[in-house]
This record gives sequence, structure tokens and C-alpha cells, in this order.
Amino acid sequence: MSIRRTMKARRTVTAVAITTGLALAAVGCSGGGDDDKPESESSSGETQPDGDKNGDGGGGSDESGGDQVLAEVKGGQDITLTIKSATRDDGDFVTVSGTVKNGSGKLWLNFAWSGEESELRAKNEASMAGANLIDKSGRKRYFILRDTDGRCLCTVFKGGVQAGESTTWYTQFPAPPEGNNKVDFQIAEMPPASITISEG
Repeated sequence: MSIRRTMKARRTVTAVAITTGLALAAVGCSGGGDDDKPESESSSGETQPDGDKNGDGGGGSDESGGDQVLAEVKGGQDITLTIKSATRDDGDFVTVSGTVKNGSGKLWLNFAWSGEESELRAKNEASMAGANLIDKSGRKRYFILRDTDGRCLCTVFKGGVQAGESTTWYTQFPAPPEGNNKVDFQIAEMPPASITISEG
């Protein structure tokens, strides 16, 4: 009798333990699922800006700001020179930058953009060393700045620009006197581009 009672008691305890364990597991699973969902929603809301949700990668506003165009000129070989920025910086110099697009069907590499000065051209092949700013009101022409090694403070188009592609560029010049902000940017055979220098 005592053996039967002991076995019965053990079975009852085991059944109660299993039932309790299953009940706790069910509650734990359902509770964890509910907790995970709000956390997921809040974290995605905090880490993803509106641009990311729309698939813009957060760069929508940057791209629109980068689309500002001060001037655009077209020259031979279907080359488009776009100026997007002209800023007077500390140190009494002006930085002009933009893009150049090769609309032709072949590689573009124009050594004429390096200028006519032989020493400058020798150290700055396939560059924008031949660019200059023309200050009409001051009746003065400003040539590209150089470092102590004679290299221009400008873009060098290493390998040229492939057909149908565009690339960014920059140039730096001595700054015209303050107030003389309307200038022409000119390089090689490209038409002059009239721009206004902004204060940096």
C-alpha cells in the first residue's frame, strides 16, 4: 500500500510540475513576443530618418543642395563645365568647384586645360592649372595658386574622363579685393562663365 501511495504521489507531483512548467513557458513566450514588437518599432523609428524610410538613404537634402549651379558652359568635344561653388575663404583666396561632364563618345583628356606656361604645364599635366579668374571691375586676371613644388592647387584629371561620365573638380585663386565679387571663370577653349563669389 505504501509503495502504491508513493508512486501515486510521485506521478501527481510530476504531472503538476510539468503542467506548471508548460504554463510558465507559454506565458514567457507570449510576453517576450509582445515586448519585442514595440522595441523593434521604436528602435526603427529612432534610427531611420525619414529619408531612409523612403529609400533615399538620408541623402535627399544633400543631393538637392548639391544641385545648385552658379554657371554652366559647353565647349568642344561636347564637354560641359558646371560651377557649383565659388567661395572667398580665410587666407585671402577663392575656391571655385563644380563638375565636368564628358558628353562625347570617347575618353576625354585635354592637356590644353593645363595652361600655356611650360613650367606649370610640365608639373601639372591633365590638370586645371590653366584656369583663371577675371575681375572685370578691378581689371585684373588671377591665375591658379601653386604650392612650393610648383603644383597647382587644382584638380588633376588622372586618366581623363570616360565617355558619358562626369567628375568633380576644384581650383584655388588669390582673392580679388572685397566687394569685387562678380568675376568670370575661364579655362582653355571653354567660354567664360560669369559667377558671383560668396563669403566663406
